[in-house]
Amino acid sequence: MTSGAVVFGIGNEDRGDDGVGPAVARALRELAVPGLRVVAPAQPLDLLDHELAAETVVVVDAVCSGRVPGSVLVLDVQRRPLPRWATSGSSHDFGLDAVVELLGALGRRPRRLFLVAVEAGTFDPGAPLSVPVRAAVPAAVDAVLTLTGLQIRGER
Repeated sequence: MTSGAVVFGIGNEDRGDDGVGPAVARALRELAVPGLRVVAPAQPLDLLDHELAAETVVVVDAVCSGRVPGSVLVLDVQRRPLPRWATSGSSHDFGLDAVVELLGALGRRPRRLFLVAVEAGTFDPGAPLSVPVRAAVPAAVDAVLTLTGLQIRGER
């Protein structure tokens, strides 16, 4: 496992708020944070890629937990199992919960694994991010930077 951090921006940009993971990833790429690898658009199965192994992994994805659209919630996947709302109704072929279980069975779980969950409002095909979810992108970016402990170039 390599040091540093990897962010997986999970989602489909052609399905409304499901595109929030890739939108956060794009914002992180623009910041050019040293030591941070960004993978997007991604699927949960991408976490199994040996080339993307890291001590800290952050997954950014849209969820439907019943909160207000645009709400950002950070879950420490190592400390407690993912709640059902974080994995049910997923548009992904293989859910994050199953991938986390598989990583554990293979002895390949990262030391630190987080989900930055952004509450979605719409998954309409062809729709852009909704206004509240688009407004939540900076908060999700801040959450990723806090979790990874990495800084933007030029910051001290």
